[in-house]
Amino acid sequence: MTEKQDQSSAEAAVKNCYSTWADNYHRDYYTDKAAYPPVHEALVRKLLVDAGVRNVLDAGCGPASMLRGLAGLGIELFGFDLTPEMVQEARRVMPPLGVPENHIWEGSVANPAAFRAPGTELAKFDAAICVGVFPHVPVELENAALANLHAAVRPGGLVAVEARNQLFAMFTLNRYSHQFFLNDLVREEELFKGEQASVRRQVLDELGQRFRLDLPPVRGGKAEEPGYDEVLSRTHNPLVFREKFAAVGFRDVRVLFYHYHCLPPLCERSVPELFRQQSLAMENPEDWRGFFMASAFVVTGIRA
Repeated sequence: MTEKQDQSSAEAAVKNCYSTWADNYHRDYYTDKAAYPPVHEALVRKLLVDAGVRNVLDAGCGPASMLRGLAGLGIELFGFDLTPEMVQEARRVMPPLGVPENHIWEGSVANPAAFRAPGTELAKFDAAICVGVFPHVPVELENAALANLHAAVRPGGLVAVEARNQLFAMFTLNRYSHQFFLNDLVREEELFKGEQASVRRQVLDELGQRFRLDLPPVRGGKAEEPGYDEVLSRTHNPLVFREKFAAVGFRDVRVLFYHYHCLPPLCERSVPELFRQQSLAMENPEDWRGFFMASAFVVTGIRA
């Protein structure tokens, strides 16, 4: 399979997954109906205000979930998304907030042409954000997507990319931890090369007993479409991702953490009120504990 076929296959699966989320994604993740408050919304808003940007591109804007929260700041808003249903919803909700329909279009972060606003003379943006997208970007296309974000902003422009924190698996004690231990730390295939199958099985069985392999439940789709855990939904090591940012040409690269967990998630059911209250109290983008206790992070950089 060629890289183009890989991209096409991955994008088709993601489109299918998100096709039924357009009307409730914002409600489920960005309102008081959300399981956890959208603390990253305030984080992104502060980054843009502090940078004094006049315009921003949301690459992978979904149903304009983040853009809705940026309306009213005096910033010209633009966005594109891979999924047609998401674009349609964004075009429905943004005009009443002062954003023209042609400021929202369909496109892929892997395609450089998607980063140019159609029908406008704007060549470069003051800032570009990308939230909820990189988990779905295949490894082989990641550098291209970062390069596209870098090219989309003017020199001195800000780029902020959100990702799921791979190192959070060191804290969760569930199937994510088990996968991280086997695939990224001990590197099972290398460790047991040449060993008898019985030895490998014995060690893996013992290790598996240390984790709750039934948690978290696999997230399926609403109907026949694949769910979030049934399409490519990668996590990223913030240490490695920071290096990739620098390699593309960003300066002043920072890692900012959010969605903290005061205890491993499997403990939430026992003390739900304490869990929520203390987790929210921990929210500090620059706390070193975020490397392990926050499930997500934002990497920011300035185009040199």
